[in-house]
Amino acid sequence: MSPSNLMSRADLDFLLHDWLRVSELTERERYADHSRETIDAVLDLSAELAEKYFAPHNRASDLTEPRLVGEDVELIPEIGEALRRFADADLVGAAMDAEVGGMQLPYTAYLACMAWFYAANIGTAGYPLLTTGNANLLLTHGSEEQIERYVRPMISGRFTGTMCLSEPQAGSNLADITTRAEPQPDGTYRLFGQKMWISGGEHQMAENIVHLVLAKVPGSPAGTRGISLFVVPKFLVNEDGSLGERNDVVVTGLNHKMGFRGTVNTAPTLGQGLHTPGGQPGAVGYVVGEENTGLKKMFTMMNEARLGVGLGATALGYTGYLKSLDYARGRPQGRPAGTDPTSPQVMLTGHADVRRMLLAQKSYVEGALALGLYCARLVDDEKSGSPEEAAAAKTVLDVLTPIAKSWPSQWCLKANELAIQVLGGAGYTIDYDVEQHYRDNRLNPIHEGTHGIQGQDLLGRKVLAGGGAGLAALTERITETCDRAAEDGPGSELAELAALLRPRVTRLIEVTTALAEVGASDPEAFLADATEYLEATGHIVIAWMWLEQLLALGSRVDEAAEGSDAFAAGKLQAARYFLRRELPIVDAKLDLLASGDRTTLDMRDDWF
Repeated sequence: MSPSNLMSRADLDFLLHDWLRVSELTERERYADHSRETIDAVLDLSAELAEKYFAPHNRASDLTEPRLVGEDVELIPEIGEALRRFADADLVGAAMDAEVGGMQLPYTAYLACMAWFYAANIGTAGYPLLTTGNANLLLTHGSEEQIERYVRPMISGRFTGTMCLSEPQAGSNLADITTRAEPQPDGTYRLFGQKMWISGGEHQMAENIVHLVLAKVPGSPAGTRGISLFVVPKFLVNEDGSLGERNDVVVTGLNHKMGFRGTVNTAPTLGQGLHTPGGQPGAVGYVVGEENTGLKKMFTMMNEARLGVGLGATALGYTGYLKSLDYARGRPQGRPAGTDPTSPQVMLTGHADVRRMLLAQKSYVEGALALGLYCARLVDDEKSGSPEEAAAAKTVLDVLTPIAKSWPSQWCLKANELAIQVLGGAGYTIDYDVEQHYRDNRLNPIHEGTHGIQGQDLLGRKVLAGGGAGLAALTERITETCDRAAEDGPGSELAELAALLRPRVTRLIEVTTALAEVGASDPEAFLADATEYLEATGHIVIAWMWLEQLLALGSRVDEAAEGSDAFAAGKLQAARYFLRRELPIVDAKLDLLASGDRTTLDMRDDWF
C-alpha cells in the first residue's frame, strides 16, 4: 500500500506507540477490552473510510455551497453517505462509554483516527465533531432521560448535534446574549431569540438535530452568571423514542464562507411562530441541570471542540504539506546555482529554498500533531489514571488547551501558505487542493474562541490558576524533558537542543511572574498583549514536543545523524529546524512583554 497524501501512518504509529505508548492504557480497567491490535484496526478502518468516502467529495462540497430552500438546507448527497458510513462503523461513540453504546476506545487513539477524516474532508468531518461534543456534554451533565432520548440516537447516527452560543449582537461576548427561556408549568421552557454562526444547524442528513442552546431565564442574574443551557431538538422526541411535532427552531439564513463550506453555517431563529408545538408559541427546550449554570456546562463541549479544532487545523496543514512534497518531488524546474545550463533540470526538492519551505511545514505539522495527541493522552489519564495522575493531567491539560487550539490554527495555516508557495502559480489555482486547504484552515483561528480570546484565557486564567500551579505543572514537565535530553552529556545533539529550550522556559516563568504583578493593579495592561504571550508560550511548547519526539527515537537518533534511518533523520532535521530557527522568535516576544510597552494599549480610535 503506497503512502497516503492525507496523513502519515508512520508518523501516527510512532507518536501513538513509540512515544505515547497508548497500548499501555489498555492495562487500565477502562480500556481493558482493547489492545494494540484493536487500536491499529480502528486506525486502518478510519484511513480506509476517509480515503474512500470523505476525500473524493472534498472539492465538490467546496464548489457546491449549501442552499436554503424554504426551511430546508440542501447539501450534496455524498456528505450524507460519508456520515452514514462513519456512523455505521461505530465511530461517533468510539471514545464513549460502552454502557451507552460506545466503543470505549482511548481518546488518544480516537483523535488519531479523526485526523484522517479532518485531513480528507474537514467540512464533512465537522458534523461528527459537533455531534460527539454535544453527546459528551449530555453524558456529563444531562439527565438519564436526556441521555436516552438524545445521546443514544446521536451515537447510532440517527441524530446530529450542534452548539448554539453566539448571537448577531453578541458575537463572542456571551454575557450579552438575549435569547430568553420562559419556564412552563410542565417543567419545560419556551425559547425566543436568534442565534448566529451555528454550524450544522439545518440539513436533511439525519432524522433529528439536537441543538444545545444558551439562553437566559427572566429574572436571572446579569452577565454570564445568568446563562442557562437547554436541549432544543428540531423535532420533539416522544417517550418511546419516536419523533413528534416540528419544534419552532427554524433557519432563516445561511452564512457564506470562504472555506469550510461543506459544514453548513446557519442563522436560526427560535420562537418565530412558524411552528407552534403543543399549540403554543416558542421553541420547546429542556434545561440541562440547574438554571444559571449553562456556560460552565457548555465549556465541557467547548474545550473538547477546541482540541478538535486544533487537530483539524493540524490535519489540514499536514495534508497540504504531503501534497506539496509530492508535487515538489515530481516537478522538474531549474538547476542549482553554478550548474551547467545545458544539464537536466532538477526536481523542486533540489533547491535549498524549496527544502526550507518543506522543512518549515514539516516542523509545524508534526509538532502540532504531537501536541494534539499529547493532550488526548492527558484526557485519557484524567479519565483512567489514579487520582493523583488524573489531577496532574487535568492541571496540565487546562494550560495546554488554549495552545492546542490556537498554535496549530496559526502555524499549520502558515504551512498551508507555504504549500501554495511550493507549487508556485499552480498552487494559486483550483486545480490543486492546497488553495482549498488554506481557505478551509483560515476558519480555525476564529471559531471556538478566537486567537485573541485564547490568549486571554491562557494568561488571564490558566497559567495563574491555583496560585500559578498551571504554569508550574507545565514548566516542570518541560524541564524534566530537558533534563532527560541532557543525560548524554555536553556535546551530544540532544543536550545541545535542550540547552536552546531551557533558558526560554526560565524566561517564561520570570515574565509571567512580572505580568501577574501588573495584573494586580492594571488588568487591562496585563491582558493587552496576551496574544503575544500565547504565541511565545506556544513556541516553547512545540519545541518541547520536538525534544520529546527525539527522546522517543532513542538509539535511532544516532542512526538519524548518520542518515541511515530516513524517518528518524527527518524527525531530527525538523527538530533542529524548529529549535534553531523558530524558537528564537520567543525572545522578542518575551522581551516585549517584559518591557511594559503600551503602544497598542495607548492607541486611540481617532488615530487610525
